[in-house]
Amino acid sequence: MQTFRVYQSLWAMERRRPDGQEWTLEQKLAMIRDAGFDGAGVRFFDYQYARTVTQFLREHGMSWQAQCYPRTVDELRPIIEHVRELGADHINLQADVRPYTLQECIPYIEGWRRLADDAGIALHIETHRDRMTTDLFFTLHLLDRFPDLRLTADLSHYVVGREFAWPIDETNHALMRRIIDNAWGFHGRVASREQIQLQLEFPQNRKWLELFMGWWEYGFNSWMARAGEDAVLTFLCELGPPEYAMTGADGYELSDRWAEAQTMMGMVRDLWRRCDEKRAAAPPAAVRKRA
Repeated sequence: MQTFRVYQSLWAMERRRPDGQEWTLEQKLAMIRDAGFDGAGVRFFDYQYARTVTQFLREHGMSWQAQCYPRTVDELRPIIEHVRELGADHINLQADVRPYTLQECIPYIEGWRRLADDAGIALHIETHRDRMTTDLFFTLHLLDRFPDLRLTADLSHYVVGREFAWPIDETNHALMRRIIDNAWGFHGRVASREQIQLQLEFPQNRKWLELFMGWWEYGFNSWMARAGEDAVLTFLCELGPPEYAMTGADGYELSDRWAEAQTMMGMVRDLWRRCDEKRAAAPPAAVRKRA
């Protein structure tokens, strides 16, 4: 049976308040556990940190994805060694390089994929600004060259980066669906054409929330149709601290970001359940056709 796991980003647990008050790592992990998340996104470039966090998660029956930001092919090697020792359901790679041409990207993609394949570890390339995948069109060219490239789809970056006009037209929907059809994991954040991170419960943001929920629904259905029956889809709630989060003149955030992360967890779990029920009810021929 296909499985859906909702993770919380540990980066998103940073508060960055004007008064300097932060939760300890132990508090963050306990909060994630007690809120009912399935696991966390963990920085794997810091071995001691990754070891401490994964030990807690393992002891509490939770799982994790390994976050990394390599600037060379070889910088992925220690990450793979850490994953071999500590485990992870996949490596989430932000390509911290900015090639000007598609041709310059090829050695990186081929090198990273070769290392991960040789180790038998799943590798996802994240869509993110100021990375190799910063631009929607450039990433689509990458998919032309590597049609089986597995992405972590953080769709917020392309909404802001392309500054899509509202309402989103069918041309732009089709471009986003190409990204989503290569997504093997999602990072969760709602953006508008001007802001990278919107408050989920503000009424003026409702149309953008519905847009992203629609894309995620499409993505869940797309993934269900192409993934194996024993596959796992992860969704990382990644509501970042300031300056991702909006703040007022006093420097404090305009909403409760931790509460919003838990709201997002519930929303996407409900969405997954609806998609799964619809899939289960579909005639076998319809499932085969969608696949």
